[in-house]
Parts: sequence; C-alpha cells; structure tokens
Amino acid sequence: MAERRIAGIDLGIASAHTVVVLTGDGREVCRRKCVPTAESLGWIEQQALQGAPEGARLEIVLEPTGPAWLAPVVFFGRRGHACYRVSSQKASDLRRFLSRHAKSNSIDAETLARLAIVAPETLLPIELPGANRASLDRRVRACDRLTNEATNHKVRIKDLVRQLLPITPLTGDLGKADLAVLERWADPNVLLKVGKARLTAVIAKTSNNHLGADRAEEWLAAARISVELYGGDSAVAFTDLAAEVATEVRLLRAIGRELDDHAEVREVAYRNVDPWELARSLPGLGEVGGPVLVAVMGRSQRFARGGQFKSFTGLVPRSSETGDSERKGQPMSKAGSSMLRSQLVRSAEHARHQDPQLAQIYFTQMVERGATHTKAVCVVAAHLAERAWATMVRGTPYVVRDTDGRAVTETEAKAIIAQHFTVPEEVRRRRRNTKKGKVPHQVLVGHVSGQRSRRDNEAAFPSRILGS
Repeated sequence: MAERRIAGIDLGIASAHTVVVLTGDGREVCRRKCVPTAESLGWIEQQALQGAPEGARLEIVLEPTGPAWLAPVVFFGRRGHACYRVSSQKASDLRRFLSRHAKSNSIDAETLARLAIVAPETLLPIELPGANRASLDRRVRACDRLTNEATNHKVRIKDLVRQLLPITPLTGDLGKADLAVLERWADPNVLLKVGKARLTAVIAKTSNNHLGADRAEEWLAAARISVELYGGDSAVAFTDLAAEVATEVRLLRAIGRELDDHAEVREVAYRNVDPWELARSLPGLGEVGGPVLVAVMGRSQRFARGGQFKSFTGLVPRSSETGDSERKGQPMSKAGSSMLRSQLVRSAEHARHQDPQLAQIYFTQMVERGATHTKAVCVVAAHLAERAWATMVRGTPYVVRDTDGRAVTETEAKAIIAQHFTVPEEVRRRRRNTKKGKVPHQVLVGHVSGQRSRRDNEAAFPSRILGS
C-alpha cells in the first residue's frame, strides 16, 4: 500500500497559509508556510512529498474559509492530488480535544491533517465544476445576493414611508406605480400640492392603466392624515425622509437592472448544464429554483442515495439517542447551503398544492402529528429534496402521481388534493393558537369529518417515495 501524505492547510485570508504534513500513521513530515502563488504552492508540494515513493499523491485537507480555499484546490487538483474539505465544527471539536488550552495556526493545520486519520468519513471530496457549471454557480449566487439586497431595500422603503405616512398605502408588494410616486413626491406636503389629476396620470402610465384615480386617492388620503397628525412639527423631517426614500428607490431600480442581466446569463448557463430542464420538471421549483438546485447539487452521482443529498441540504433533524431511548422533535441540522435550503422550503409550499403525494405528507404532519405550518412545509421540503436527487440521477422528468402511483394531470392532481388533503381551517386555527395550551403531538384523524382514518391512510399510502 502506497504511503499516505496528508497536508492540513490552515488558510489565511490576509496572511500566509500554514501547512502541516503528516504520514498515514500520524508522523509529522514538515511544517511550512506558503502564499497563493504557483511558485509557493509548488514548493509546498515538493516539501510534502520529500522521501515519499514515486507517484505518491497528496491528500489536501482544508476548511472552506471565504474565497481563500479556491487557489490551493485548483493548483493541487490540477496536479492530480486529492482535495477534501471539512466542516468548521468538526475541526473545532478535534482541535479542542488535541489542544484544549492553546490555539494557533499550526495547531489548526495539524488538526485538519489528523482528521483524515481519525475521522476519514468526515472528509468531503471537492469536485471543481466545469466551465458551464462554474458559470451557473456564479450567476445563481449573484442573483440570490441581488434578490436579497432588493428585498432589504423594499423593507427599508416601507419603514421610511411609515414615518412619512403613518396610515401607509403600501399594504402589499411594491409596484412600479408606487415607486414612481415615492421617487417624485414622498413628502406628504408636496404630494398634496401635486393634485389628483397629475398623480393619477403618473400612476396610470407606470401601471399600464391597471391603476388610476382610486389609487391616487389612497395616496392623497394618507398624505392628508399625515399632515394633520404631525401638524408641521420639526421632529419629523419630511424633506430629508423623502430624499432618503428617493435614494432607496433608485438603488432598488439599479439592483433590478443588474439582476435582469445576471438572470439572462444564468438562463443560458442552466440550459447548458441541464438541457432537458429536469430540475424544472419538479413541482414548485420553476424558473429560479431549477438553476439553484442544479448549481448547488453539482454532479448528482456524487451522492450514493437520496438520503445523503437530503442530509446535505440540512433539512433532516438532528439525532439524539441514549440507550434504548431516542429524543424526537429535534431541530433541523441546517448543514450545507442555506440558499438551497431556503429555495426548497419555498418550493415545497408551492409543491404541496401540485403533487398529491407531497400534499399527503403535509396533511399528515398538520392533522395527525400536530405540526405547525412551517414544520410541515420543512418536512415536505426534505421529501422534495430526495425526489430532486432521484430525478437528476435517473435523467428523466418528474411525473406527478396520485398516492397509488398512478400518473395524473395537473387538473386531476388539484382535485385529489382538494378532496382528500385539504387541512381544515379548525386545525389551522389550533396550530396557530399558542395561548390555550399545546396541541397533543399525536392527534387521530378520525375526528375530522370526511377524512380517512389514520390506519386506512397508512395502509393505502405507504411512506416510501412513489413519485418520480
């Protein structure tokens, strides 16, 4: 068996990297420092393999510290060495065991190297994407970040408007007409001077005549109330607040333009990676969710089974066992990509209205097991993750099926969900009520009129995946 050479690299963002190289039996080979240049990393390779048999391959172990991990992984991966990453929590736990009262870059690097010896199952191989996947990954991340920033600006605009107009007309999503009004006349005094006719014209033009005089009157009514309430008090800086609102509107529009540009390139990259649009065939994923799934999942075959991918998403509960007992109701692990996890949860909310099998899972959680809406949707999201993996591995589009495995149309699926898996409003009210005691964890479904008994449900609809 070839001699192992394991290099733990403690990455530095603004400083040099620290490298500790060990043999397979834990003996230290060398300790060095390097910087992210071809010359420096090549010297580390030479030092690490000194005295090793010809053809020996390094095992590079590191934490994904910011952007610093990319350079050494690309360099060593291109030269045929194996690169692995570990979670920061795993490395921290082992470092505390090896050196409880000290912490240094060398200790961190040695800890990473020893993880490959004492806990090799915690190492995750790093697979660098090809050109199309790399492009998709960057565009997906850019779109996600810009979307979040746009959301923050919208929240900020609404908060500022509540100061200007305590009875705010912004009760729903911000539309183009709302932004046009706020950019010009966020000051209530100026808004009243503009008049209804001009205000109506601007609203009608920017909304393509979907809105008009009624919406203008809502703005004017809010402005009158504000002026009457504040009475010209100097504590409320109308002019300055209005200027800040206008700035937020312009920033929001700039982000929107950048988001459109990135989304256009993201679409091209997605079709290059997933030409059959298998990810978008899954219920609830759609235009945005499909690229996110493909970008984060990477090569689907790197997961041996759907359960591994589900664990990768962080949607599985933590485990807590002792003796013959096991604690139920543990929180999610939340490991892996928060972007993918959030997308799957959002998609699950739509998918339960489209897929009878997922609707049954949601129904069972809400009616039989006393789960809240959020918890039930997260359970659906975990099942959706498994189905996503199966769809990508098989290479065939997802097929919506009834709970008996029969393929159904969109209309049939919605009818089945409405007839059998609609959660009664009474149950929803009980789940939302937090002041009259907790609902029992196990609730028999027999008391709900028109629903099958729990035993009949379990006999008719086994918990195994029937879907794709």
